[in-house]
Amino acid sequence: MTLTFLKNLLTTPGPSTQETRPAKVWREEAATFADEIRTDLRGNTFAILNGGAPRVLLAGHIDEIGVIITHIDDQGILWLTNIGGWDPQVLVGQRIRLLGKTGELIGVIGKKAIHLMKPDEREKASKLEDLWIDIGVKSKAEALEYVRVGTVGVIDAPLYELPHGRIVSRSLDNRIGAYTVLEALRLLSVDRPVATVAAVATTQEEITLAGAETSAFSFDPQIAIAVDVTHATDYPTSDKKLRGEAGLGTGPAIGTGSVNSPVIHEMILQVAEQHQIPYTVKVNPSASGTDADVIYKSRGGVATAVISIPNRYMHSPNEMIEMSDVENAAKLIATFIRTLNSETKLIPFLA
Repeated sequence: MTLTFLKNLLTTPGPSTQETRPAKVWREEAATFADEIRTDLRGNTFAILNGGAPRVLLAGHIDEIGVIITHIDDQGILWLTNIGGWDPQVLVGQRIRLLGKTGELIGVIGKKAIHLMKPDEREKASKLEDLWIDIGVKSKAEALEYVRVGTVGVIDAPLYELPHGRIVSRSLDNRIGAYTVLEALRLLSVDRPVATVAAVATTQEEITLAGAETSAFSFDPQIAIAVDVTHATDYPTSDKKLRGEAGLGTGPAIGTGSVNSPVIHEMILQVAEQHQIPYTVKVNPSASGTDADVIYKSRGGVATAVISIPNRYMHSPNEMIEMSDVENAAKLIATFIRTLNSETKLIPFLA
């Protein structure tokens, strides 16, 4: 696995609708081995290995949650709202890296200090409308030299390597999915399959799923695999009875139910068993909460699977994964794709 590439990908800011920076990192890496690279109007970036039938789409979204400036007051204080699903408690006291007019700059999330709160205020959770960003300026005019309404930002959190091949970083949801699909394509470029395969770094999954919808329509696959993160269930207070077994180091979680094709699900399970690739099963009784939710119904329908990387502390500046799960996910995807040919049956039926 190419860890330098991964570190660059994770640390490059790119919240939903503003994914061009990480997409450039992904595209430059893909160009070292893919047959074809292209980017569409929605900002989706495709890396393609040309072949025959079937056509397979591997989707991992490259956007991340973030913030956007909604107002600049006379003192130069920036007011904000969320891009994607934030718990406002996570933002309190954080530093924000803003993608400003002339480059990146740092601001801090401000909030009334606990010393100044009334007793009842201390018991209440912070609301987004009670938080602001302070970039250290003294006036609105000065602030406007650096930012504008609509400027976006992300939490300024570095990546750290921990024991057992574990890493913590912001944006693992879901740069790790975009990374995994490209690593699977890299494996396939060495031992090429019969199929035509496109890895795509999709945009806007955290807010609209628009990137997945348009990329699936334009590529017109028969088979698709969406790679995302799933909530790990090996931390205190997690309910395994409700959410299943998905610990760090237990392998990729293979989705079943809802958008998942039962045919593809069984094929992937067989590949995992035959090649002794560790895995767990993730039950999705309704929507999967991934790009697969729109891909599976593209055009006349796509035989779709969801493969997920267990992730602790999702939508925080310190999401945690184990790299062995990523390696096994890429291996599982590549091995599965090598089993496909023009005769592969995809329609579910009773024998």
